[in-house]
Amino acid sequence: MAEFAWEARTRTGELRKGVMEADGPEVVEQRLRQQQLNPVGVKRQARALSLNFQLGSGVKTKDLVTFSRLFATMIDAGLPIVQCLEILASQQTNKIFGAVLRDVKTAVEQGASFSDSLRRHPKVFDQLFVNLVEAGELGGILDTILSRLSVYLEKRQKLQRQLRGAMIYPSIVIVIAAGVMTVLLTFVIPAFENMFKDFGGGKESMPKLTQIMMSLSHNFITFMPFLILAGIGLTFGGGYLYRQPKGKYQVHRLILKIPIIGPVLRKISVARFTRTLGTLLQSGVPILDALEICARTSGNMIIEQAIMYVRARISEGKNMGEPLIETNVFPDMVVQMISVGEQTGALDQMLNKIADFYEEETDIAVAGLTSAIEPILMVGVGGMVGVVLMAMYLPIFSLAGNIKAN
Repeated sequence: MAEFAWEARTRTGELRKGVMEADGPEVVEQRLRQQQLNPVGVKRQARALSLNFQLGSGVKTKDLVTFSRLFATMIDAGLPIVQCLEILASQQTNKIFGAVLRDVKTAVEQGASFSDSLRRHPKVFDQLFVNLVEAGELGGILDTILSRLSVYLEKRQKLQRQLRGAMIYPSIVIVIAAGVMTVLLTFVIPAFENMFKDFGGGKESMPKLTQIMMSLSHNFITFMPFLILAGIGLTFGGGYLYRQPKGKYQVHRLILKIPIIGPVLRKISVARFTRTLGTLLQSGVPILDALEICARTSGNMIIEQAIMYVRARISEGKNMGEPLIETNVFPDMVVQMISVGEQTGALDQMLNKIADFYEEETDIAVAGLTSAIEPILMVGVGGMVGVVLMAMYLPIFSLAGNIKAN
């Protein structure tokens, strides 16, 4: 994605200029023609060096939820789109989002549709958001669509929090355990070893467990630079492999097969898929387009490939149930409920019911996951620290016994 400075003329010959983000100049020209503008020149702009680093779009889901709800209320009250955007942009506390809304307002004023104006900012308004807005424009139910969008975004944010909750807690405990073991092996064990030497205790006279821990400490300190380099190499190498399609595919496949965590992530994926598809179908988006959007927003390549396979089979005239079973990704109960929804003509309602059920299941699963992992990790960390302390105190007990005997 790059910025392009463009010049174009209106039907009356008026010259207009602007800047647009796009994948190439041909995309800019296509968008200008959609806005009833005749392109005169499109040039790529050199990005100025900036010290303000920004991660992501700078716009939170909470901002989008508030925007969608307020916009729906204003549209329902009969206010024009341009006036709605002007009000929301001026009241926006997020400066980045405010600038985006002002750009959208300018594009609408120049004759672009609301959905095409949103499409200029793919980092803020994803494909699902834009397609739903487009369906609302075409059907004359933009206020209803925006209300549904706000509900959908809130539920999606809840699923994301659950996903982070399922992954962050074990990760934090593992990192803390690694830090504790590093301190023990680097500082604590050598301090005890020096103390034993001062008391005249040789390594050979110490208990076997103590000897093992001291050897482990020596090796850890000796090879620490190589371990650090190996860790850095694995981090960058893993990041590079993850950016490759095959590597990313294998990681996503492994994630779904991890004991305890994998089933929870699968429930979250099912809830996200059914909620997204149900919202799109309920809003009037054609099923093939809806499935493509679901695949792109699934967040997992295994799920994405399964949805695209289902889409291909539906385009050949098949029902949704049969190809869903063939993917071996979605639970049998989900497939059966979707088949019933197809047969009764209430697929969108059935999908939303499945999403409600699996969101509740996810709540229970995440709570159960935390309850199951917490004692395991605590016992593991406590066991490692306990073994080290036991190895260090055994010689002290032996020395105390010798002193008392003498």
